[in-house]
Amino acid sequence: MLDGNKVIITAALNGGMQQDRDGAIVPKQPAEIGEAAARCYEAGASLVHVHARGPDGKNSGDKAIYSEIIREIRKRSPVLVQTTNGIGVRRDPKTGEFHWPSDSERLGILQIDPPQDVFGIAAGSADFHNPEGGYPTETPYVNSPELLKATIKSVYERGSALEYEIVEASSLYRLMRYADEGLFDKDRENVWLLYGGGFGATPPVARNIIFSIDEGLRMFPKAIVGVTATGRDMFKFVTLGIAMGCDLVRVGFEDGIHLPDGSVARDNSEMVKAAAEIAAFYGARPATVEEARQRFGIG
Repeated sequence: MLDGNKVIITAALNGGMQQDRDGAIVPKQPAEIGEAAARCYEAGASLVHVHARGPDGKNSGDKAIYSEIIREIRKRSPVLVQTTNGIGVRRDPKTGEFHWPSDSERLGILQIDPPQDVFGIAAGSADFHNPEGGYPTETPYVNSPELLKATIKSVYERGSALEYEIVEASSLYRLMRYADEGLFDKDRENVWLLYGGGFGATPPVARNIIFSIDEGLRMFPKAIVGVTATGRDMFKFVTLGIAMGCDLVRVGFEDGIHLPDGSVARDNSEMVKAAAEIAAFYGARPATVEEARQRFGIG
């Protein structure tokens, strides 16, 4: 965990597919996202993770929308901004088939003005399954080696931090191979590993994520360690991560809508408050934006 027993709380505000449901209001348009980010900042989040939505409320890779989102967030609070590099699939309204964005479209999200603070990329492909996150059936989530390598090179050249989503431990071995090939330094202080439970075929059980975290620290001993999970398992893993002394926990409507007691949150900030309360139980407190900046190595 960060110095002084602190934890970075990330709020994943909306995802690409999620819609309002059961009383949970998912922010979709730039001003709504900016307002939601400010509430999460006030509740203890130092980082927000965002997806762009078009006027129809569906996912978009439009860089102009991302730019507007970032401006709306920064107009209201100093919280750090992380954009997705996944964008999300689009469903053909006639056939119902999913269509994935191209690598070039996804890499375009790296070039936004004003720029995001930190970045993210899945470190491997998976059959994505998250009923509470808008994916009720298994959907192939393809992350090509070319996409991953290009993202790593671009982010580190600009001196920022890149979050690797580790769905399965095999992704760690892939990253280690890239480090051995000289793409990046395995001992850099901001190798950022986010471990997830309940995504795709990854079971939401403690022993699985503990194994992955141990393997990750064996390979990348200075890594930033984060945890998240989907649906009703989210706060079980938040608790596990805080108890293990992880640097970061992620909550929010991208991954689920239920609070620790099983009730539905109406706003992302309620999830941030719940994570802060769990941290307090273990004698930890939410990291400030400046403390998060220092841990991410972005000044």
